[in-house]
Amino acid sequence: MEAYNFTEIEQRWKKFWKDNNVFATDLSKTDKKYYTLVMFPYPSGDFLHAGHGRNYIIGDAVYRYFKAQGYNVLNPMGFDAFGLPAENAAIKKGVHPEDWTLNNIQRMKGQFYDWGMGYDWDKEVVSCLPDYYRWTQWIFLKLYEKGLAYRKKAYVNWCPTDMTVLANEQVVDGACERCGTIVEQKDLEQWFFKITSYADRLLTDINGLENWPERVKTMQRNWIGKSDGAEVQFAVEGSAEKITVFTTRPDTLFGATYMVLAPEHPLILSLVKGTAKEAEVKAFVDKIKRQSANDRIGVDAEKIGLDTGIKAINPVNGKAIPVYIANYVLMEYGTGAIMAVPAHDTRDFDFAKKYDIHIIQVIDPADEVKHAWKASGHIYDPQNEAYTDDGKLINSEFLNGMKVEESKAKMSQWLEEKKIGKKATTYRLRDWLISRQRYWGAPIPMIKCEKCEWVPVPEKDLPVKLPRAVEFKPTGESPLKSVPDFVNTTCPKCGGPARRETDTMDTFVDSSWYFLRYASAKNDKEAFDTKTTNDWLPVDQYVGGVEHAILHLLYSRFITKVLKDLGVINFDEPFSRLFTQGMITKNGVKMSKSKGNSVQPDELLKKYGADTYRLYTLFIGPPERDAEWDDRAVEGGFRFLNRVWKLFQELLEKPDFATAGEPVAVTEADKEVRRKTHQTIQKITHDLTTGFKFNTAVSAMMELINSLYDYKDVPEAKTAILRESIEALVKLMGPFTPHIADEMWSRLDKKGTILDAGWPAFKPELLKSENVEIPIQVNGKVKTRVTVPVGLTEQAIRDLANKDADIQKYVAPGTIQKVIWIQDKLVNLIVKV
Repeated sequence: MEAYNFTEIEQRWKKFWKDNNVFATDLSKTDKKYYTLVMFPYPSGDFLHAGHGRNYIIGDAVYRYFKAQGYNVLNPMGFDAFGLPAENAAIKKGVHPEDWTLNNIQRMKGQFYDWGMGYDWDKEVVSCLPDYYRWTQWIFLKLYEKGLAYRKKAYVNWCPTDMTVLANEQVVDGACERCGTIVEQKDLEQWFFKITSYADRLLTDINGLENWPERVKTMQRNWIGKSDGAEVQFAVEGSAEKITVFTTRPDTLFGATYMVLAPEHPLILSLVKGTAKEAEVKAFVDKIKRQSANDRIGVDAEKIGLDTGIKAINPVNGKAIPVYIANYVLMEYGTGAIMAVPAHDTRDFDFAKKYDIHIIQVIDPADEVKHAWKASGHIYDPQNEAYTDDGKLINSEFLNGMKVEESKAKMSQWLEEKKIGKKATTYRLRDWLISRQRYWGAPIPMIKCEKCEWVPVPEKDLPVKLPRAVEFKPTGESPLKSVPDFVNTTCPKCGGPARRETDTMDTFVDSSWYFLRYASAKNDKEAFDTKTTNDWLPVDQYVGGVEHAILHLLYSRFITKVLKDLGVINFDEPFSRLFTQGMITKNGVKMSKSKGNSVQPDELLKKYGADTYRLYTLFIGPPERDAEWDDRAVEGGFRFLNRVWKLFQELLEKPDFATAGEPVAVTEADKEVRRKTHQTIQKITHDLTTGFKFNTAVSAMMELINSLYDYKDVPEAKTAILRESIEALVKLMGPFTPHIADEMWSRLDKKGTILDAGWPAFKPELLKSENVEIPIQVNGKVKTRVTVPVGLTEQAIRDLANKDADIQKYVAPGTIQKVIWIQDKLVNLIVKV
């Protein structure tokens, strides 16, 4: 009998797929199209480990399943090749980022080939190549034309290790998400995309993303962070200036006893100029600017402040209240100024107690709260704790006696009538900072002319190419500044001398539209063909990690909506369905090269083959959850494939196997194995259609192969039934283990690949068993099991209990008092003790 030679089998079929361009997609055929996509990788490292592999193996299984279902499936691949990780790795290795990146791409493409991935490489995109970033620059120009790309001076997040600015989304717990360095605040002039103009649409349209994970939608809602409230103007004592605050609680305005400004607030230095506090305020501001965001607003962050000596006037009662600057107020949220109501805000209360600031209660706790306090013996004192729940207004003149929601509306109306405030909505979302002071990114296509100011590069002059000869080590300024041939140019508007922008774009700009390019990858006339793009998009199924729930997905949604508004596409959401896979862990920690716990798939492929690697990755656990990698458990998948191969070889040796006709089930064993086969088809089809339950699908295949082994040894086993079952199993294995599936399919004298074979269909009439095994309980304890006809009545089970020898061992004649009968499930006989 021929042994399972996975090396020979897999090499043969990989070559066949490549030579015959099996995975190519004809984009002109859209009758039954399906666009499936996995998030493309960063080629910043020199190989993909097993943790990375889960994403791509899941995506490939999805592709093969829909292809087998008869869809014309687009399954492209590319590389997110710009950005800090690639540049930093190249610096560390002492090579040019371009060489490092392109070499890594070739290495990863080799891995994809080894794993048996079904990608249409004719549609490959690589974001660091000019034929791609030319169109990234074109998108920048389109946003600039619409007023959605602009330059301004602002406090920005600065990573002192990577020596570049970061978008808010790239700061996690006050640190750079890439390297973990504590982020500083720096006042710089930078380029931004005005994503806030789309905040409402980005938020509202989440409701239509029915096939996205709820946790991802919640993360996006929270990041956009819409808050309804009011803007209130506070006059400044002895000054013509006014300070505007945003508050979600205008009802508590009578309880505002101090104000806090962010240290970066533009009015601070002008208000204290010439006062006794000026030097002290400047020193405090400098101190806070050196704090990380986590030190300022983290859960355990110490709140520190300084009384500026300035007094603001509370507009509802004319009282002068102190103005503080404090670390816990950030300029990028709201207006950079808050009114503080310490009686009803925990943060304000803590600050007020620390700095001995007056506290005024303006909300009387609700009756049910008072009753609960009374029952527990709690005595409420506004000087000892903040009350933040519902109640009625007190100490608030025209609001007294009103409930909170009613008083909010009344106060907002009063502010508008007095022309000192208005209803307002604010967002946590801030404009997308896209400037990077690094080399390895798409150059921003803008030119600075002393006469004409900022002028866009004409579209005909795109791409603005990165020069290769650059000293790209980070210095805090863009390395492109040191390349005269790049910097010095002429103004497109007046023809005078000018300088190019030397900042490059955030790599998330590259990945915010790549899914549009796949269908037009070779188009050198436009970013994408509108008709083809509209025919094939949005993406039907997107697969990737939940770590991209905010950054990549939010930016992609934004750019898609902008392009829809420009009229170049007719859809405004990029991904119809989203699946986020869990992480692979090793020794309880996320698999990572830096942590020294990554598994190199090359070694697995040498020992077990690609099909075993794929099978184990899909079997390791529910794909949406994290899973622990176990080197020893890989052996189980290998044993399963050997069992399948051995059984297949045995069946091929049967003289009538090739000519076996239509299966006819006569015996109970015949019926049972056919039933098991069709139940397996039904289950796997359901598992792959409703949530990609690959792990349970693999279990079902393993159960089927066990049943086939049991059946083949039955004397009356029929070759036709075995052939029907093995053909169905081979088709079912296609998305999981495509090499061995194609090999067995060809040895069944079938033409083409398993992708052409179609998905097996189950016959409903064969799914239901004629008999069922049920447990027999006596007084609630299981004593035996019996096989009975499906649909047996209660009277029939009483008769059985009085005759069956196994049951009689536990039940004396005439002792049954009651029968609890759940049809086809269980019997509980209540007997005299």
